[in-house]
Amino acid sequence: MSDLELTVDDRTLEAEWLEDNPDLRGALVDVLPVEGQAARWGDELYFDASLDGQPERTSEEVPVGTIAYWASGEAIALFWGPTPASTDETPKAAAPVAPLARIEDVRPLADLDGGATVQIEPVE
Repeated sequence: MSDLELTVDDRTLEAEWLEDNPDLRGALVDVLPVEGQAARWGDELYFDASLDGQPERTSEEVPVGTIAYWASGEAIALFWGPTPASTDETPKAAAPVAPLARIEDVRPLADLDGGATVQIEPVE
């Protein structure tokens, strides 16, 4: 069952929470819905979002579909493929990120051209 609904321009995606960073996840829940004009970096979108809380677990390499918080950049990032920092097909952030959720099906993002407006809201 999905926990989050994402709208990326005209695409609707669903995501499930991860258990990696419960404090940050709670901070995101407190500010939902969030929306931003996202910039693109390879197969990553990121947009400004400030969350109260500290990451418990971070990583530069993340699985396809990861929604993560980049604390030093105060941004939420969506990963669906390689980025300029990747050495293979695995998504790699420019700096450590804290995974919060995972998009169930990233295929709708495959034909995304440039940046996008992203909205994340809870599934009721």
